[in-house]
Amino acid sequence: MTGQAAPMTEGSIGKRITLFAMPIFLGNLFQQLYNTADSLIVGNFLGSNALAAVSSSGSLIFMLIGFLSGMSIGAGVVIARYFGAGDRENMDLAIHTTVAFGLAASVVMTLIGVLLSPQILRLMATPEVVMGDSVTYLRIYFAGSVGFVMYNIFVGILQAVGDSRHPLYYLIVSSLVNIVLDITFIAGFGMGVEGAAIATVISQLVSALLCLIQLTCRQKNCRLYLRRIAFTPRLLKQIIRMGLPSGLQNSIIAFANVVVQSNINSFGELAMAGVGAYSKIEGFGFLPITSFTMALTTFIGQNLGAAQYERAKKGARFGIWATVVLAELIGVAVFVFAPWLIAAFDSNPEVISIGVAKARTSTLFFFLLAFSHAISAVLRGAGRAIVPMTVMLVFWCVVRVGFLTITVPLTHSILMLYWVYPLTWALSSLTFLIYYKKADWLHSRF
Repeated sequence: MTGQAAPMTEGSIGKRITLFAMPIFLGNLFQQLYNTADSLIVGNFLGSNALAAVSSSGSLIFMLIGFLSGMSIGAGVVIARYFGAGDRENMDLAIHTTVAFGLAASVVMTLIGVLLSPQILRLMATPEVVMGDSVTYLRIYFAGSVGFVMYNIFVGILQAVGDSRHPLYYLIVSSLVNIVLDITFIAGFGMGVEGAAIATVISQLVSALLCLIQLTCRQKNCRLYLRRIAFTPRLLKQIIRMGLPSGLQNSIIAFANVVVQSNINSFGELAMAGVGAYSKIEGFGFLPITSFTMALTTFIGQNLGAAQYERAKKGARFGIWATVVLAELIGVAVFVFAPWLIAAFDSNPEVISIGVAKARTSTLFFFLLAFSHAISAVLRGAGRAIVPMTVMLVFWCVVRVGFLTITVPLTHSILMLYWVYPLTWALSSLTFLIYYKKADWLHSRF
């Protein structure tokens, strides 16, 4: 693939999805380095309390940003449909409407994050010993949230038309910038968690700027003209209809994770550090699965836009099997090497013990998590994002929160926080399997 985007409506299905997913995987890998570099450097130079402050912020960051990321996924589906159908006029309008939405959302995100971080962290029962660092990290992060928001918007546009390589190049550059700045600010200048936050903000702005240059100066199939950035009501309505369920789904999942994090916080900073370290490892381990599901959404969107229903069905089958097998192989590897992986973040024996216990409860059930994500990706590409949103609302929010509300006060055991994930993964997977087999998702209305 060159600067010209390659359609996914022709060629070998498995090869097309895999080749499209590989740059996404590498890009996600480097993006994961943002927070992981923070954690490694913070944990080793500033200690467990600072690591706990950075780790406890992750769920809240995803809750606020996850909604906008979901909206960009919905926008990508709209653009992919028009691209697959060869409707250039509506595709161009959708692109410029999406960028206008991202700019407006960035302003709202910054205001919410900067003004409400202390209140939200208190609702999460963040210990006072790490409260100051957590507030500092979050406020700086959200002050520069325009970089993260617009990068995701731009990447959604590029991937919707089949370009997964340029986002990879830009993330490699910005990730290297992030690591260099982390070391410079924390190890060199002696800054605290604010150094890690500033490094992340600068890096995200770099990646967004590079994407903007690509879209305005080089990209042929989805050229962005700054003077044409505006809301087209008809296209905005389509983007909201496709993206709102995905955005709510992300926020619902993140809200449940905030509740889980609040319960983890109640067990103290060592539990926060141990579970936080495992979460970083899980984030890395699940990147191949995330990459396949993102490719699957684009594949389904383009092929249904081109009315290639049988090809879409075969692609869905391949993507589901690939993600499930990959996830279980990764889960077994993390299960085996968990002690060494956790120790890379924090050498405290108690932190390692907590992280390993969490890993060895969840990892062998990764195939369930992968199956739920794969079916969700297929349904989003088919324009049925309301279905995964509903399933996640029921099982990953209501059931998850309800389970913890009942079991943690009764048992006073952190094990309940570990088992709630495999339980809810199993319930959502069973529901998705029934829907996938029974519903006619191929012929949904666009």
